[in-house]
Amino acid sequence: MNGPPRYPTGMQIPIVRGKVAAQAHVGLPDGTVEEELGRDGFSGRYAHLYRTHAPVGWTRIEGPLRPRAFDGRRFEPPVDGGDYLANRASLLEGDDCRIHLAVLTAPMPYAFRNADGDEVLFVHEGAGRIETDFGPLSYEPGDYVVLPRGTTHRLAPTSATRLLVIETRGEVTVPDRGMLGQHALFDPSVLRIPTPEPSAMAARAGSGEWEIRIQRARDITRVFYPFCPLDTVGYKGTLTALALNVRDIRPVTSERYHLPPSAHSTFAAPGVVIATFAPRPLENGDPRAMKVPFYHSNIDYDEVLFYHAGQFFSRTGISAGMLTFHPQGIHHGPQGGALERAAKATRTDEVAVMIDTRCPLRPAAGAERAEMTDYWKSWSTT
Repeated sequence: MNGPPRYPTGMQIPIVRGKVAAQAHVGLPDGTVEEELGRDGFSGRYAHLYRTHAPVGWTRIEGPLRPRAFDGRRFEPPVDGGDYLANRASLLEGDDCRIHLAVLTAPMPYAFRNADGDEVLFVHEGAGRIETDFGPLSYEPGDYVVLPRGTTHRLAPTSATRLLVIETRGEVTVPDRGMLGQHALFDPSVLRIPTPEPSAMAARAGSGEWEIRIQRARDITRVFYPFCPLDTVGYKGTLTALALNVRDIRPVTSERYHLPPSAHSTFAAPGVVIATFAPRPLENGDPRAMKVPFYHSNIDYDEVLFYHAGQFFSRTGISAGMLTFHPQGIHHGPQGGALERAAKATRTDEVAVMIDTRCPLRPAAGAERAEMTDYWKSWSTT
């Protein structure tokens, strides 16, 4: 080739100083750990810092900024049955997103409409059906159910149901897959779309009134009708409720390079990204390649992980039904022993839901009842 090398338009040539790895996340210099300091999640400018000590090796943390964890199994509904709003507890809240846990053991006696934002219901346990303005959808463990803002809906479980509920101020969409193409991660044809049919709510015995509870500005208004309001017989357009099961997600993988969490994005809303970590092969094509997440400091996003199923080999003391919260500005990454466990592993069987939010989250009132208060100590080697 004649002349100097030509680089793609917009490519930024990195600064290199001191002892570094030539390829990110591969072949770290002896005696170092790698930290990624990145902007705009994992999409903006970055610095890979090679340190002699893991940045999570703290002995004390004074102040509110610390990694936190919550055990969703400690949440027991205050009311046995189908009162969805009474049995929904907020864990984390922010300007763009609220994260709840909910438990239902019987069909809802009323329908619900959220006028504050879209809702993504992730089914951790249980089965049943959700009736919506667009028609019903059956659900089972591992399902995402996406409900656009303003959709009237009613859950009717056939077995005790535990839900992770992600409420977003902005519209939930499927993110652009770019060079991977529109069929990557999951083909849109696997999305389940409802068809109108008569609601079971219409046939229930009662006083002859049907109720909708509407959330607006976090207040609840009760509206009553002399007929069942879930009475759609047809619809058309480009907006609907939909469902996706994690078994239909086909993760992007790399044999020789650990992909950032953003590669596993499933849904997105303004200021919010929802990703799914699904079973996949690990980085087995190069013995120097990292198999566990690299240490990183969240600068532009808070990060929440809900653990659904499998073995979570980058975390100790974490079981299905738990949730971790790593806020902006403090490091996190693999815990002690994770690197050794990963060295012998060839694939992961974990299923987890990641929620990244640009606006900071804060624990909701009452969340401390489910908090694992010593979680921040779990990186300690002393």
